[in-house]
Amino acid sequence: MRMRNVLLIAFLAVFVCAVSACASDPDTRKPTLHSSAKVDLERYKGRWYIIANIPYFAENGKVMTRDEYALRADGKIDNDYVFRRSFDGSDQSWHGVATVVPGTGNAQWSVKFWGVLKADYLVLDVAPDYSWALVGHPQRKYGYVFSRQPRIDDVLYQQLLGKLAGHGYTTSRLRKVPQLPGDKSL
Repeated sequence: MRMRNVLLIAFLAVFVCAVSACASDPDTRKPTLHSSAKVDLERYKGRWYIIANIPYFAENGKVMTRDEYALRADGKIDNDYVFRRSFDGSDQSWHGVATVVPGTGNAQWSVKFWGVLKADYLVLDVAPDYSWALVGHPQRKYGYVFSRQPRIDDVLYQQLLGKLAGHGYTTSRLRKVPQLPGDKSL
């Protein structure tokens, strides 16, 4: 009887934590997000600096973050997340492999890291010259502002936040990622 009570209390604690986490994130209660972007993978590949993100626990505290994409012969995409823990630290990376979801204009991907952790990836918008991109998640769990350069001007940044808001994101959740010494996160 005592063991059952302990298990019941543990279950209730986990349940309350899960419910409160969802309740604190208003974006995930909105309708599922879809993208109408058409992505030219040949132009999209390469290095993207992460200017801002809605960080999840593994991204907190990282600087000089970027995603690097390379097309593979098998039609998949190598997805390397590169970061530093400090400006004077060395580059570290996590390797993932992305598969484009058919019929999505190359805008929706399924990425697996270490062969087991799956992440949904949704290109929401991309500049005509592929100088910036907005990336999200169907439930808005995370969001990103990408650029080909480590910095963008404030006017463009505000315009991109407006575009994310148009996709139903609460933009106050985004945090700038320090890319160069002297940069401050928000």
